[in-house]
Amino acid sequence: MCAPKPWDRVIVVDWSAASRPHPTPRADAIWFGLCDGTETQEFLPTRAKAEARLRELTATGRVLVGFDFPFGAPQGLAQRLTGEDSAPALWRWLAERITDAPDNANNRFEVAAEMNRSLGAPAFWGRPAGLNLPDLPPKKTCDYKALGLPERRQVERLQPRTQPFWKLYTTGSVGSQALMGLPVIHRLAQAPDVSVWPWDATGRVVLAEVWPSLLAPQVRAAADPIKDRAQVRLLARALYDQGALPRAPATAEGWILGVPAEAAP
Repeated sequence: MCAPKPWDRVIVVDWSAASRPHPTPRADAIWFGLCDGTETQEFLPTRAKAEARLRELTATGRVLVGFDFPFGAPQGLAQRLTGEDSAPALWRWLAERITDAPDNANNRFEVAAEMNRSLGAPAFWGRPAGLNLPDLPPKKTCDYKALGLPERRQVERLQPRTQPFWKLYTTGSVGSQALMGLPVIHRLAQAPDVSVWPWDATGRVVLAEVWPSLLAPQVRAAADPIKDRAQVRLLARALYDQGALPRAPATAEGWILGVPAEAAP
């Protein structure tokens, strides 16, 4: 007899830090991959609409939601900014400062510059050329060792193709998605039936960090002209078919679901 699935529905979210809406389906925008035995994909034009839709999709049943941005920063950032060595403290700190309008207009670069001033060094880097923010350099200039913060999280050192939290702009950057996504994690996690892996996986709804590039060969084979759509579809199916969530290091850095924790030193 087949064991019951741990989830009624899996949702994989390809997030975006875009500063304006994307009215039609395209790459580098917000995509949901949903699997509840059948597979569907949804395109969302703004973060506000995506957050509202997530609340609808997680209202009932056992749901796993994977987001493709870091749930934690390199060890030490949360402590320096908030006085607490925890990811939720960083989420709350960002939720109090990040503004995100219904049309996607946001202040992420200004908040990154504020963090650099607080740290006393340009840990965050990358911005549009026309944006005048002296405390946020367009290219990496920080000596992370001298600053006393790692450039990459432990899980990222195991997956060298990942991008560092500090990089906010240009190809492959994930820092902006984190700055715009972690306030959403903070708000969603306020519900009593929502928990966040790897710290807690007991909720009816569990949020987790994912990295769709773990399925890069399958995504290439799918030959979808919109790679993001293929990524969320394939990863949602893979997570729906797998068993219970594994254990992983529950530090302030977080962990990527699918990266074996036993590989960590």
